[in-house]
Amino acid sequence: MALTGIGSPEQLRDPDYTPPLAKAIPLGIQHVLAMFISNVTPAIIISIAAGIGFGTPDIGAMIYMIQMSMVFAGVATLIQTIGFGPVGARLPVVQGTSFAFIPIMIPLVAGKGVEALPVLFGGVLVGGLFHAFLGTFVGRIRFAMPPLVTGLVVLMIGLLLVKVGIQYSAGGVPNIGKPEYGSLQSWSMALVVIVVTLGLKFFAKGMWSVAAVLLGLMAGYVFAFFLGEVSFANVGKAAVFALPDPFHFGMIEFSTAAIVGFCLMAFVSAIETVGDVSGITKGGAGREATDKEITGATYADGIGSAVAGLFGALPNTSFSQNVGLVAMTGVMSRHVVTFGAIFLIVAGLFPKFGALITTIPIEVLGGGVIVMFGMVASAGVSMLSEVTWNRRNMVIFAVSLAVGLGLQVEPGALQHVPDTLRVLLVSGLLPAAFIAIFLNLILPEELAAEAAE
Repeated sequence: MALTGIGSPEQLRDPDYTPPLAKAIPLGIQHVLAMFISNVTPAIIISIAAGIGFGTPDIGAMIYMIQMSMVFAGVATLIQTIGFGPVGARLPVVQGTSFAFIPIMIPLVAGKGVEALPVLFGGVLVGGLFHAFLGTFVGRIRFAMPPLVTGLVVLMIGLLLVKVGIQYSAGGVPNIGKPEYGSLQSWSMALVVIVVTLGLKFFAKGMWSVAAVLLGLMAGYVFAFFLGEVSFANVGKAAVFALPDPFHFGMIEFSTAAIVGFCLMAFVSAIETVGDVSGITKGGAGREATDKEITGATYADGIGSAVAGLFGALPNTSFSQNVGLVAMTGVMSRHVVTFGAIFLIVAGLFPKFGALITTIPIEVLGGGVIVMFGMVASAGVSMLSEVTWNRRNMVIFAVSLAVGLGLQVEPGALQHVPDTLRVLLVSGLLPAAFIAIFLNLILPEELAAEAAE
């Protein structure tokens, strides 16, 4: 559904074209609406995993991380759209907090409180710098990450995280084992979100469809409010305005597990960015991405994440949902996305806005998370549809998925593994990715005639 009245077809395909402000600003905000909830959700998940989330004395730490998620998603997006030197794709690439790193981050912080965050952000910093380094040769490592590998990794991320959505929808981890866990009231709040989101996604058009998850959460929030499940106590305590604070959680610390985990996941994030940049140029301008654009996007990805880590924000990556938005509107202007980035930064400078997000009941958030992580898994399945399913590829997929999911379901199998290595293996994501990459590189190709029907 291309928009009309804002420029000629040639102008709309030009990344350097700026539409009239009356059209450009709403288009930019539309990009923000499409990614907003996905952008702040990782900060909420990691905070809850660390024990500094809803109903804890350290909830201010979660508010700050939400605030920084908005600010540095905006900063990273500006680095992409405006660029400096070789850094930045100078395309309408929207950056946001990455889901891909969540399975790596949860074991690093699980139940450890604020004290675990300096180590976490040390990993974000080093992983971001390594990610930027990948930009120097990212085009040459794409052969090691075909759709079989990338699809498997994305599918694994979605499958590993859907458990989080179910736990939230049932009342949250702190309520596990209590009578109220899994109550009808908890599930009713989550189901309102799911039903409204699906209804808008498939039966509405334009902005209503694009922002379906956000509007579904708003509907669930209103429903929860009338059930008496919404409290504004934290909003009154939050400051009106606050600037980012370097080393907010203390001086950054470094651990082998965090550094190795973030650096390995940087490969996955880099390949994801290459795919998103290619999708933007193909869908918005009908051409392939240039090596300069891909390299610049990867540099910006890494630098944006490294800077975020210094200020207490999680790693950033390009957001795939905004790739589809460019194709839908037909507007390739990078300046449209720049307006959206500025909106994100401004919103992040007001802690009361972040505090307002924390008033969302965990069950309401769970409904949105089920949809979002389900869509991550389905994106992986879509990528796997490009694979030729011969015996070789089926074996690679089967072994990688079995080991990855098996370790995640039965972490006790790693009880004799050293602590550092166990943190890297317990999610199952890195072992699955490593096995898939290794087998794909060493196993001989089969003949096309051997492909399975």
